[in-house]
Amino acid sequence: MSPWVELIERIVEFAPGGVSDSYHALMDRDYIAIVALTPKMLIPIVRQYRPAVEAYTWELPAGLVDAGEDPVVTARRELLEETGLPTRGIHALGTLAPNTGRLSNQISSFFVEAGEPTASFVPEAGISTRLVSPAEVVDMIRAGQFVSQLHLGALLLAHLRGFLDLRP
Repeated sequence: MSPWVELIERIVEFAPGGVSDSYHALMDRDYIAIVALTPKMLIPIVRQYRPAVEAYTWELPAGLVDAGEDPVVTARRELLEETGLPTRGIHALGTLAPNTGRLSNQISSFFVEAGEPTASFVPEAGISTRLVSPAEVVDMIRAGQFVSQLHLGALLLAHLRGFLDLRP
């Protein structure tokens, strides 16, 4: 038993009268990813240890949606907790399936117009924050230093919706 995920089994019959088969997926809480831009046109990214890949990774600010919480509220809270940046404006980029083959949750991505860091900001234990230009993010992706596919998707959505220019 895990506080993070639940294994679910579904019996699927793809054709009427066909053979039924058992398929498994993981039920996880919904989560959010934030593409933020500071007044100086910098993107906050965070570095933290990820036990699933046994490595430190650079990612966008993100987090799990609490039960009954609106993902917009989660995005505002997580950006402030992880980076010390308040939200001045927030724009939904979309709510999508993170992995249609294995996960049954959703990820909501947001573009945030961030304010200046709060003076009282204390980083969460184990999390480092950096502010990088869009060109630096692209360089990190090309160099294999920014590897979260879900966060690459959020960056692409921000680019496609005209909030961020990721062209070299």
